Amino acid sequence: MAEVNVRVEVEGPFATVTVDRPRSMNALDTRTLQELERAAGDLAQRTDLRGVMVTGAGEKAFVAGADIAEMNGMDSDRARHFGALGQRVMDAIAALPMPVVAAVNGFALGGGCELALACDFIYASENARFGLPEVSLGVLPGFGGTQRLTRLLGPARAKELIFSGDLIDAGKAKEIGLVMEVVPLPMLLGHARAALERIGKKGPLAVRRAKEAIDRGADLELADGLHIEREVFSDLFDSADRREGMKAFLEKRPPVFTGR
Repeated sequence: MAEVNVRVEVEGPFATVTVDRPRSMNALDTRTLQELERAAGDLAQRTDLRGVMVTGAGEKAFVAGADIAEMNGMDSDRARHFGALGQRVMDAIAALPMPVVAAVNGFALGGGCELALACDFIYASENARFGLPEVSLGVLPGFGGTQRLTRLLGPARAKELIFSGDLIDAGKAKEIGLVMEVVPLPMLLGHARAALERIGKKGPLAVRRAKEAIDRGADLELADGLHIEREVFSDLFDSADRREGMKAFLEKRPPVFTGR
């Protein structure tokens, strides 16, 4: 049986995606990226899921970066295809309709940091380290880092991190807004799962459509984003979940959502 570098485990309405390549500190080579792409494609079709957690195997690395041993032999043409694959993977994860949480349990460098950035938000263990050190190798972030980091933190902070290639610890990552919360390593997966469970108690259709409105409007003028919000808001009034949610509120009982 062929070794698998990406494990997907579904427990109830939640899935956990684990990059499992410990001998290379979970580095992203072509095969691992292809497995991640397939996993994201499969998850996108699941209407029963209310959340996804992305993490790395072991206690040292979330994903230590793209696989430098593989990249070392690339010319510009191969690098273009490799970068396109990496961007497709990150785009597919970012486009998942349900909330996606990164549980960063160690080094999240280069492609690993870009993988975390493709998630909706990030929780980190106390031993986590973040960075985009590609300039130290004579290249730049190629899986979306120059774009997603800038949109999250602003141009100046993104330039500081990308130009210097510096690594930052979990506390600094939280301070600048890259990470939501920092917890002890043994608590990390449980903390991320608990966050998904809190979200999972809300109307799943409403959560999915809220993610859609935020993501579609992020790069638009305010008036265009408000138009998207207005249309999605009104669409939800035809849903069974909206009727159940408001009825339950008036009847002073917990709602029973079905995602319809």
